[in-house]
Amino acid sequence: MLDPKDITAVILAGGEGRRMQGADKGLLELWGKPLVVHLLERLGPQVGKVLINANRNLEHYRQLAPVVPDSNGDYAGPLAGFEAGLSHAPSEWVLFVPCDSPLVPADLARRMCAAIRHHDQIAVVDDGTRLHSATALVHQSLLPSLHNYLDGGDRKLQLWYERHQLVPVDFGDQADAFINLNTDEALQQLEQGGQE
Repeated sequence: MLDPKDITAVILAGGEGRRMQGADKGLLELWGKPLVVHLLERLGPQVGKVLINANRNLEHYRQLAPVVPDSNGDYAGPLAGFEAGLSHAPSEWVLFVPCDSPLVPADLARRMCAAIRHHDQIAVVDDGTRLHSATALVHQSLLPSLHNYLDGGDRKLQLWYERHQLVPVDFGDQADAFINLNTDEALQQLEQGGQE
């Protein structure tokens, strides 16, 4: 099995936060800490290294972890973060997690690694109801495919995934761990729901 300590995690915090009035989501606070800090605390013990993909407030993020910005400044979505992470990670395998999923499980990396058999596979979280496409384990050998896809002007994660073998990883037992805080209402609901 692939050893989780041999992989790099990349927290995707490079978006525009359009559904949150342009807020830098990684820096929004939950229970007194920025969302990105929740993820650093959860992912750090699981993997060899954690990077942050961000496109603004870079100095702030650099105080927390090494930062890899998108190669172009047009906020091209999660795949631009995938490209940055795969280009700069010190490991062959990279685990991507969006910054608005602060409750990811403590065994995320182990279970994702256990699902992979070949470097051309992409492991993606399946919560039992739907795929969480941006929470994925990807090998650096897929970087040329990703370059070609983005150069063609496409941005949709699912369309790029269709070119590769997806391995859904069953997290139906921890579906709540993959809550996406992509609206102010969702963040407030979790905040009022109590401490983690």
